[in-house]
Amino acid sequence: MAQLDTREKLAILADAAKYDASCASSGTAKRDSRDGKGLGSTEGMGICHAYAPDGRCISLLKILLTNSCIFDCHYCINRKSSNVRRARFTAQEVVALTLSFYRRNYIEGLFLSSGIIRSSDYTMEQLVEVARSLREDHQFRGYIHLKTIPDADPELVHQAGLYADRVSINVELPTAGGLKRLAPEKDGARIEGAMRDVKGAILDSGDARTKYKSAPRFAPAGQSTQMIVGADAATDGDIVARASSLYDRFGLRRVYYSAFSPIPDASAVLPLQRPPLMREHRLYQSDWLMRFYDYAPQEVMAATDEATGMLPLDIDPKLAWALKFRDRFPVDVNRAPREMLLRVPGRGVKAVDRILASRRWRRLRLDDVARLTVSVAKIRPFIVAEDWRPVMLADRAELRPLVAPKREQLELFAA
Repeated sequence: MAQLDTREKLAILADAAKYDASCASSGTAKRDSRDGKGLGSTEGMGICHAYAPDGRCISLLKILLTNSCIFDCHYCINRKSSNVRRARFTAQEVVALTLSFYRRNYIEGLFLSSGIIRSSDYTMEQLVEVARSLREDHQFRGYIHLKTIPDADPELVHQAGLYADRVSINVELPTAGGLKRLAPEKDGARIEGAMRDVKGAILDSGDARTKYKSAPRFAPAGQSTQMIVGADAATDGDIVARASSLYDRFGLRRVYYSAFSPIPDASAVLPLQRPPLMREHRLYQSDWLMRFYDYAPQEVMAATDEATGMLPLDIDPKLAWALKFRDRFPVDVNRAPREMLLRVPGRGVKAVDRILASRRWRRLRLDDVARLTVSVAKIRPFIVAEDWRPVMLADRAELRPLVAPKREQLELFAA
């Protein structure tokens, strides 16, 4: 094999990392080097690869240590039998790249994953060495996210959590049957065991820091995971149920969804076409409903089509739920509790909190509500205000055409 220079390796391994979606950088401890000690920060603005919940753009160097792999997962572009150009960084090269990119103000952190080379333990050792060197040898205080390997020695995964802000372990596919069929070399029980160990270490670290301020932090930004959507026969209902279970059992910060993308020389067991990207988007919206709108998983699953188990693609899950349970509406904006106001389509958490604050001082009219939403036409059938009662709209047999987003033909040469 011809020797590759760093630029060529970066082109190959940065492109290979694009299939991993779980690289948000929110929720970690605040660190900076304004005191003249160390290098880097977990805050700030820059050329971004990820967005924090508060809207900040976080730039991350997102690469693989190597795209070589001893596993042969059907859905993976880097699988053993795949005909792709291979490359590999050393731990020292990744450290040097991270520091070089940071000093040029290109990045504010590192997202590092890898294919499996030699063994799970050997690969995990290399990932940990990158994080250790950045933290201890170079006093790097920026964000580090390590993708850990569930088959590796638990002590190595523990070391990763001591150096990284966030660790993640991919469950890969929503169902055990899908994992067995498409990734037979991976063990679902072992993956969940590793996630359980990480959860325990995070809780132990939190308890220790309540007693001793000098106790080491363990993955202060928590752990996350990723599921591939559309590679197997799992429905949206299956995926929502699986995500809810992962949140409850392992205390995850995020579950990421990645729409399956057809790959060169694909296995015959894979679908020929990728799922609609809108499906991935609707799953993120359903995830948001469970995390921030107090929807139970069963409520989100109730918004799916009874025959197919899929969320509608033309309307969001919140509107789909409201249309399916019209007996819960209209909601009086001047009297309804917060949990019911959150279920009104077209209204976000901030808008609901403003409504609750405002109605302490006055009775809200439709114009008042309109100032807190993008489209008052969308929510009128679902609310009652001081000067508004949707008598004709509430009795309308088919409400969906009225509130669903209008299809628009985009201009090919728009200015």
